[in-house]
Amino acid sequence: MKNDNVIQIKSYAFAVKIIKIYQFLANDKKEFVLSKQLLRSGTSISIGANIEEAIGGQSSKDFYAKLTIAYKEARETHYWIRLLRDTNYLNKVESENLLEDITEILKIIGSIQKTLRNNS
Repeated sequence: MKNDNVIQIKSYAFAVKIIKIYQFLANDKKEFVLSKQLLRSGTSISIGANIEEAIGGQSSKDFYAKLTIAYKEARETHYWIRLLRDTNYLNKVESENLLEDITEILKIIGSIQKTLRNNS
């Protein structure tokens, strides 16, 4: 992984946090439905994976399309974090930390998308 690719680094670190939160929710809180949704949207088929695919994209159109999917998944992840917070599965500190991270990821992806639109 390149050290200068901020979104790649941040999305990977976020996925690691999501996995740890999932383990906590499943093992300690015995919450399986919402935690699975958070895991799905925050890791495997979504944000970081789509960013990785975008980086390896065949064209600028492909790059933009994968970034758009990553943005949508980040929005969904934002929703699941808020829901887990508001149902007291995550405490305020845990949820605020995750919400700050996902908000930053959304801003970065949005900025990249805006730049691509302006350059085309």
